[in-house]
Amino acid sequence: MLKAVILIGGPQKGTRFRPLSFEVPKPLFPVAGVPMIQHHIEACTKVPSMKEILLVGFYQPNEALSRFLVSAQQEFKIPIRYLQEYAALGTGGGIYNFRDQILSGSPEAFFVLNANVCSEFPLPEMLAFQQQCRDPHSFVILGNTANRKQSLNYGCIVANTETCEVLHYVEKPSTFVSEIINCGIYLFMPAIFQHIGEVFQRTQQELLLEDGTNGWQRAEVIRLEQDVFTALAGRGKLYVYKTDSFWSQIKSAGSAIYASRLYLSQYSQCHPERLARNSPEGPTIRGNVYIHPTASIDRSAVLGPNVSIGKGVTVGAGVHVRESIILHGASLQDHTCVLNSIVGWDSTIGRWARVEGTPSDPNPNDPYAKIDSETLFRDGRLTPSITILGCNVTIPAEVVILNSIVLPHKELSRSFKNQIIL
Repeated sequence: MLKAVILIGGPQKGTRFRPLSFEVPKPLFPVAGVPMIQHHIEACTKVPSMKEILLVGFYQPNEALSRFLVSAQQEFKIPIRYLQEYAALGTGGGIYNFRDQILSGSPEAFFVLNANVCSEFPLPEMLAFQQQCRDPHSFVILGNTANRKQSLNYGCIVANTETCEVLHYVEKPSTFVSEIINCGIYLFMPAIFQHIGEVFQRTQQELLLEDGTNGWQRAEVIRLEQDVFTALAGRGKLYVYKTDSFWSQIKSAGSAIYASRLYLSQYSQCHPERLARNSPEGPTIRGNVYIHPTASIDRSAVLGPNVSIGKGVTVGAGVHVRESIILHGASLQDHTCVLNSIVGWDSTIGRWARVEGTPSDPNPNDPYAKIDSETLFRDGRLTPSITILGCNVTIPAEVVILNSIVLPHKELSRSFKNQIIL
């Protein structure tokens, strides 16, 4: 019997995802037509013997989350529960806090997946790999190859090339350590809690020595990467399973468009029914495009590649959309052009308007390049990136919005370029 834990974080995280995270918790943001964590859940349900999926985070239980849990349980026929932390406890503290819930029913092993990654999730392969490891109680990290420069932004793994045992682990090193990076997807045996417990006891003692006030509470903040993996490396307990399939982080809104592209290209194998097809009475489809069945699209529109159209969206005559996510209830009036942008819920773009951003895609000539987590500003200026319209934004006819972020409930009256419109 197996379980899975998806770490969904909480509201103080995801700041780079604003203004989109104002409307829904980031893990429910639609990527390639379905909530971000639905891809994780789907992958978990394909693993034989998977009995339960637990979401761990510190979001207040809300209507959107409850509704998603109910519909996901019905669709995937598996118990899915949300366990709310009383505070942000870190990647290790969260699972340690709920260890009794995770271990109830005596699972042989459990997966831990970070919600903000997009992946093919090779979970059955990780399981088969773990069963071949020397120690039956060993733990597995999913690894991927990055280029030398970008590896500094991730957890870096030095492993034995023959046995794949992790010999050394460093989180975001200051100099080059290894091209193998941590994907934020793990397979643990119940024995992991013993190691997290050791960190907890040690931290608690250190804090009590410092000051006897709130040491207990702070000791519960445990990071798997810095606190647990660094200690386990080189002890024959930790192994890396390297994947060559796609993987990316979803930190910023720009990376959501890139993740959408990766998932849409995967749909041709696993979900062909989710991809729009060209038909005489329908719009022109170029490349991979997802259209929600309730959307109304004029037959003269041109969509794609890499476009996701949400629920109840209206697309008028002669509209062009490319490399973009259009969220539910949005309206693109006749002859608008939307490129490299996210159009928020219930927003309206007037006739002949143009909404365009600058993609922050990885270098296509480097097979190991990852998407850069660009800072919002560089040298005091807004970094050119995708354009984001928050919810209920109205763009008038015949204006151009370029490389800008528009906060929710704004009615614009003119064109804007390289601005955050508050």
